[in-house]
Order: sequence, then C-alpha cells, then structure tokens
Amino acid sequence: MKTDLYDYIKAAQKMNRRQMLKGTAALSAAAMLPKGAAQAAAHGNVRAEILKIPGVGAGSPTDSDWQKVGEMTLGATKENVAEGEFEGVELTFMGLNNQNLHNFLFRGFLKPWETYTGAKINWIDLAQADYNARLQQSIATGTVDFDIIEMGAPFEGDVLGKGLASEMPDWVKEQIDMDDYVDYLKAPVGTWGGKTYRVSIDGDCHTFAYRKDYFGPEGIAGPDVPSTWQEINQMTKDLVGKEDPLTGLPAHGYLDPLKGWGGFGFYFLENRAAAYAKHPNSPAWLFDPETMTPMVNNPAWVQAIQDVMDLIEAGAYPTDQINADPGTTAFQQFLAGTGSMLMWWGDVGSSARTSDTSVVGDVVGFGINPASDRVYNAQAGAWEDTMNEAPNMAYIGWGVYVMATVEGDEKKKKAAWSAAAHLGGKDLSLWASAYPSGFQPYRNSHFQYDEWEAAGYDRAFIEDYLGSNADSYNHPNAAIEPRIPGIFQYYSVAEDELAKGYAGQYGSAQETADAIAAAWEKITDQIGRENQIAIYKESLGL
Repeated sequence: MKTDLYDYIKAAQKMNRRQMLKGTAALSAAAMLPKGAAQAAAHGNVRAEILKIPGVGAGSPTDSDWQKVGEMTLGATKENVAEGEFEGVELTFMGLNNQNLHNFLFRGFLKPWETYTGAKINWIDLAQADYNARLQQSIATGTVDFDIIEMGAPFEGDVLGKGLASEMPDWVKEQIDMDDYVDYLKAPVGTWGGKTYRVSIDGDCHTFAYRKDYFGPEGIAGPDVPSTWQEINQMTKDLVGKEDPLTGLPAHGYLDPLKGWGGFGFYFLENRAAAYAKHPNSPAWLFDPETMTPMVNNPAWVQAIQDVMDLIEAGAYPTDQINADPGTTAFQQFLAGTGSMLMWWGDVGSSARTSDTSVVGDVVGFGINPASDRVYNAQAGAWEDTMNEAPNMAYIGWGVYVMATVEGDEKKKKAAWSAAAHLGGKDLSLWASAYPSGFQPYRNSHFQYDEWEAAGYDRAFIEDYLGSNADSYNHPNAAIEPRIPGIFQYYSVAEDELAKGYAGQYGSAQETADAIAAAWEKITDQIGRENQIAIYKESLGL
C-alpha cells in the first residue's frame, strides 16, 4: 500500500467523478504527444481498433479475439525485442483459471508474443480457492517452480520481503508507462526496499452494483436506491416473498457470499465492516498499529457479522447460500438475474454488457460502498452517530511479477520481463478493462469515456461504472489493507471461523469475532509480532 496514501487521499478529494473523467482524459491525451503526432495517432488507432473486438453487445470474447488483441498490441514489444530473440527459452507462468478468465486470456494475449519472440510458456492454472495455499507452499518449502506469477500486492510481504522476485529493468518501466497508473497503485505498491518488482494489470476496489428495475415509483424494493448498510439490510428482509421483476423468480436483496474462497471471501465481510470500522481519524481498521492486537472483534466488526446472521435467520438469501462463494454471487446469481444488490470487483461492470451469461446489462447501476449511519471510533471506544463512507480497496489489484529463478540467465530474464510487460501494456490493458478479463480500470488513461462509448457502451452506463471506480480510488476515507507478511493466512482462518459462525456453531456474532481474533493473534506470534508491527505501521504511513 502507498506509504503516504492516507495523507494523499485526504488532500485529493475536491474533484467529482465527471471532473476526474474529463481531467484524466486531457492528461492522457497530452501524454501521447511527446513522441510525435503520427505515433500518437497510430497509438490511438490501436486502442480504437482493439475495442471493436468483438464489440460490445456481440457476446463474450473468444480465444481468437484474445489472440487478435495480443497481436495488435505487440508494437511496444517489437521496439525492445528482435524477432526470434528468445528462441529456445521456456518460461513457467502461474496464475488463476477463474470463470475462464485470467490465465485463459493470458494464453491468448501471449500466443502472438511467443510466435514473434520464439519463447515458449508453460502454464500452472489455479482455482481462486487454491491460490494462497499453493503460493505459501512454494514459499515455505523453497520450491518456487514458476518464473512468472500473477499475484496481488497483499502477497508482496511474503514474496518480495523474502527476496524471491526479480527487480524490474528500467526498459520495462518505460514500455508499460508506469506514470499512467492511478496514484494509489504507484510506489510503494509493487516495490520493496526501494526497488520495483510489479507490473500492474488491475486496480482492485469493490463497488456497489444494483438492479435499477427493483427501484423507482413502482419498484418492489422502494423508490430509492439504498445508500447505507442499515437500509440495505432492512430492504433485503422486506423483499422476502416478492417476485423478481425480470425473471419472475423469488426476489432477493443483497447477496452475501457465505462460503469461503481461499481467503478472498473475507473481503466481502470487509465491505460491511469498513463502513462501521474505518473511522476517518485513522488509517488502521484491521489491527491496532501499536500492538497488532486484532480489531476484528470490536463492536464494528461484530455488527457486520451480526448483519449477515440476521439475514440468514430471516431467510433472505437464495436457497443454499451457505455454499455460495463470491464467484457464485457475481456470475451465477447477480449477472444471471438472481438478487438485486452486491459488492464486487469491476468484473460485474464489464461483464454486464459483454458476457453471454449476463441478463442484467440494461438494468444495472453502480455506486461506491454504501455508508453507515454510525461509525465506531476505536480510539475513543465508542460509536458515533454520524454518516460514514469507506470504500474497500480490496486486494490492491493483480500484478505480474518475475521470480528470481531467472537471475543468472540474461536471455531468460529479458524474456520473462518482456512477457510481463506485454500483459501490462497500456493499450492491451484498456481492452482488458472494457471486456471480461478479471481486471478493472487502473490507469488514468482508462477513464477516457469517449473511447468506451465508441466501443459500444452508452455514456450513462460508462459514466456510472467508471465513476464508481474513480470515486472509490480517490475517496478520503478509503479502507486499504496492509502489505504485511501472512495477510492471507489471517484472511483464510477468518473465513473458516466465519463459516462456523454462519452455520450456528458459535453462540453469537461476538463469539465468532472472538474466535477470529484469537486465531489472528496466534498467526502474529508465529510470524513475529515486532516485525509485523513495524511493517504494518510503515504501510499505514505512521
């Protein structure tokens, strides 16, 4: 996480979403000029042409489309790599295979890169729920059997802190145009000890998605879209027994995932907890920065857990929600027409209009993480009756990292970094933000809504979708997680204890939260409390 982020976001919030979209468009256009008007025009043409593949409303992209995009964005690679330069080089890439995204797209994007450079890539595909365990096993046993990894910034404490990655060469920084990243993804994100290691390919935050057909004068959920978690909880209960206006099936309100997802499911409880727990007077909301004592069992977190338990008790969720992980809530439920509200990454926004499985593209709207009408002040140990917003910067985005396995072989090292740079290229990243990919906007140049409109998105939709991302990235009270060692050990054990609580194995939300806190204390002691305190405080800018 950015060391000075807390101060930055407090000072940066004078722009509304439309001002930001227009301003970043102007900045990005100006950034194209130094290399000459002709080159800028060609660059712009590539962006326009790839956004026509396959075209918004033309169905889900295929492997053929991914390969076309990969071929059309090879220009930057060809400036740094000669044809056939990596002949004989084999690289192993470890990443996700979720929802036919991530590694599936990477294969297509990199196929023309392999043809041009002569290198060959072997693939390790992991389900989201298996990712943390596989990575931690490699770290713990010292058996890193991959040269490139798709990884999120929260793991940097585990990987970069142990010297397992290769430092980014300067030519890569120039090829990918790192200055174009939104500020919250700039250094120290992707760095360790002053050295840069990460090619960003994503800019994660969770945003609120809702069904507009549930609301309005005749809406079954009421005239207004809820703006607080208190309103969402009541509305979800009130929808029990009503009929979905689109499908005719049972209506449902907010969709909480009740099944773990390899640690990633904890982010979805965080969405509720952030509004209650992330007070503007401090960047800390997971641990006490002086002691690493968990905050997860304070009244704010207990309230978040209680909210979910209340909805379980009310029978407000779809049948068998206890077995629904976050992938289910987004792709099998919300986009397919079940439920009216959820928090998720940007996939919901791009997939709503470009996926064959989505039926809600014409009725979906977006906003930032709902507020709470009260916030817990951990420093004072008391609730305050004041409105509080706190967007959840969940996961700080996926990146591509090259491992130290390539050190000592300059040809292999350059090949690995070239592959990473191609995946994180400025033009390719625009396509990945606009179509189903697993990634959401993360560059200033992604917020040129004229480009999206030309691709087939209507302006109102894009202003709403991109605006929810921009407003979250730039919020003065954004809830940001620390890049500390073991962060997913904390999240994974929290999922385990939450599952027990949701199943009724604990007597209350407080008992569930206390079990999580006790497990977190053990992890901190195992890793080393003093070291964790130092890294945590540094990550918070304290």
